[in-house]
Amino acid sequence: MHAENIQITLLKLKDGSRLLRLTEPETGLALERTLNPQRPLLAQKQQLKALFESMIQRADVLMAA
Repeated sequence: MHAENIQITLLKLKDGSRLLRLTEPETGLALERTLNPQRPLLAQKQQLKALFESMIQRADVLMAA
């Protein structure tokens, strides 16, 4: 698994809310979060990406053990 392969998708839902989805295509791992309209998109994207990268690194360590 490689953190540099993360794909980021921003979806607008029918109710007007937005969903940020991060996926790692090699494994199919995904993480989604509904965005807070009161917070800047970039800050939320960076926070979610950091969390997802951390999860991928931990999964790599577990798979190597």
